[in-house]
Amino acid sequence: MNSVLENLNEALKFLLDAAAPPVLWAGYSGGRDSTVLLHALHAWGAEHGLRVQAAHVNHHLHPQAAEWAAFCAGQCAQLGIPLRIIEVDVHPLHGRSLEAHARQLRYDACRALLGSGDCFLTAHHQEDQAETLLLQLMRGSGVHGLAAMPQRTPFGPGWHVRPLLSCPRADVIAYARARGLRWLDDPSNVDTSHDRNYLRHEIMPRLRQRWPAAAEVMARAARWQAEAAALLDELAAADLTRARGPREECLSVPALCELSPARCAQVLRLWIKSLGLPAPYATHLDQIQRDLLHARRDSRARVRWPGAEARRHRDLLYAARQDSGDGEEEETLVDCPWDPSKPLQLPWGGLSAYKTKGVGLAARHVQRHGLRVRRRQGGEVCRPAWRAHRQSLKKLLQEADVPPWRREHLPLIYCGEELAAVADLWVCHPFQTAADEEGWVFYWEPVEKN
Repeated sequence: MNSVLENLNEALKFLLDAAAPPVLWAGYSGGRDSTVLLHALHAWGAEHGLRVQAAHVNHHLHPQAAEWAAFCAGQCAQLGIPLRIIEVDVHPLHGRSLEAHARQLRYDACRALLGSGDCFLTAHHQEDQAETLLLQLMRGSGVHGLAAMPQRTPFGPGWHVRPLLSCPRADVIAYARARGLRWLDDPSNVDTSHDRNYLRHEIMPRLRQRWPAAAEVMARAARWQAEAAALLDELAAADLTRARGPREECLSVPALCELSPARCAQVLRLWIKSLGLPAPYATHLDQIQRDLLHARRDSRARVRWPGAEARRHRDLLYAARQDSGDGEEEETLVDCPWDPSKPLQLPWGGLSAYKTKGVGLAARHVQRHGLRVRRRQGGEVCRPAWRAHRQSLKKLLQEADVPPWRREHLPLIYCGEELAAVADLWVCHPFQTAADEEGWVFYWEPVEKN
């Protein structure tokens, strides 16, 4: 049972050199495992002079939820540990399990508690790790999924730490019994209709009968997968650096085509993750390589997955949040007045301006005629200030290498009935500011909507 304290010390010793002592937040459900963690963390924090607090999330999913929260408050009061009870309202989401949704809300709420360098600790142990490995295996996961749960991972401004991840369940039980701890038993934990409970109560006991060290061996396998995943990430990061395009949201198609399909897939995963987009499935990565990387330079093809999409324009691959395809709201804002001193939020992006001198659209024109913002209708012409003649806007956007799917959403800025500027790309003649007069410089930030 000493392994509980030993594991805790090993997992948290990195905190002892911190410049500012962090707060240790214990995720406390009232169950046996989290009660052991809370008790052990209380002793460890006192020994090392670190502040310990507890967080209990009430999902309101069980009739006894209020009683469980009261029990947790009583246990924390006995130890002198401050408790934060967080209320979350869990509504079923179409296509997503209630359990997964509740877990996401729980972690989101706990992440918001942390200050810089603080730690949020959960009581996952060795058997939990083994169960996670089996769940990921049944989902057909690759090495990142089979790495199961990391012992430490960034969590908001701090860390999520699972200090008991190498600790056998038997040691957790022994610790609780030796100290006479009290805990709650959630009846849903024996419901084998849940995949994890089925593994815990039906599969793991049979595996242990044949292989007594099954949980330890599977936890070790997860560590090897984590090492392999880390090596893949290092290789992908180096490849991603070489494949970067002129902007964050695009990659060089020729550079990607030089990679093997497996390395290219790893780069695409890492790049999409870095953009904060939902992760694609393997089939989508195959589609990107087949339908976009090896398509003609003028291909209009795109690959969509839930919440995001990838497109190609010339020799660049782009990824962004998926456009809703619903233009009804946008059509109502085809033509609207704009005071450039205030940002203008459009359904397809944000337009703002700031005053300067000697550059931009001359302020005298704005004062005389005001500004209106319109969407492209087709047939517009413009003479950029640096050109001698007028030219079609279509041709100018092609020359500027603006991807086709973004051209329709560019805001056109009019003074009276004349086109005065095209988003933040250029100002049209004769609206350019003279060297000694005030002007407005525009900034356009496009967004792709879910």
